[in-house]
Amino acid sequence: MPELPEVEVVRRGVADHAVGRKLSSVEVLHPRAVRRHVPGAQDLAARLAGRVLTAARRRGKYLWIELGDGPGETDAEAVVVHLGMSGQLLVQPTSAPDEKHLRVRMRFADGGSELRFVDQRTFGGLQLAELVEVNGVALPQPVAHIAPDPLEPVFDLTRLTERLRGRRTGIKRALLDQSLISGIGNIYADEALWRAKLHWARPTATLTRPKVRELFEAVTDVIGEALHAGGTSFDALYVNVNGESGYFDRSLAVYGQDGKPCPRCGASIRRDAWMNRSSYTCPVCQPKPRNAHL
Repeated sequence: MPELPEVEVVRRGVADHAVGRKLSSVEVLHPRAVRRHVPGAQDLAARLAGRVLTAARRRGKYLWIELGDGPGETDAEAVVVHLGMSGQLLVQPTSAPDEKHLRVRMRFADGGSELRFVDQRTFGGLQLAELVEVNGVALPQPVAHIAPDPLEPVFDLTRLTERLRGRRTGIKRALLDQSLISGIGNIYADEALWRAKLHWARPTATLTRPKVRELFEAVTDVIGEALHAGGTSFDALYVNVNGESGYFDRSLAVYGQDGKPCPRCGASIRRDAWMNRSSYTCPVCQPKPRNAHL
């Protein structure tokens, strides 16, 4: 699944290439791609035609495009884009051949490049949603329950620290809890925990406030470096709007590095099964706590 850096890379591409442009038509080529829009494909296409894309926004792993009747005139609706496992938003010339898994095509009134939603596995999709205000931030209704991510101005580390210390759970499970903090998935959780020298099963209640601050400095650092590298691409399914892969996978210290030497101490990286996924740690730098939350 794309995590915060990958979704932010896509958001920036949409902002650069599509925001400020008026839609002339929307073509839904696979009904499953708009299954979350209950009124159906025809309704979605009809309600988008003639609208202007006024802003591209993101919270955590969630991306949406705000709509209006003219540039800078955002109204109370947005297109929520669920990338799922394999969804891609691509900016393509109108003359470019259709992709094999093209699901939705957005054409613009200026006759320029199209915005295409391509999804091999069709787990992702588009839907129209109302914007609601949550703690002073306008969010689409399906995203309203998601906590702020570490890059947002409204992110409150002090409040999050107290909530973490009040939980009886392991730190990695807490990092992936979207009601506590959004945007962090398996890859960047493992990388940040390695940087902070914390085992994934360390109970959150045992973390000192300085240690939580150190961990979130590691979180913001690893996310920033991943953004600079265009995200992490393990296959051709994650690309930016120009179809280019990210290369942060070359900089991963522990994730997917089972058996390889730890970049810090040289010990062999360990892989543990965890919640139907994998967790990667250095057994020397990140010793398993006695009171671990497994």
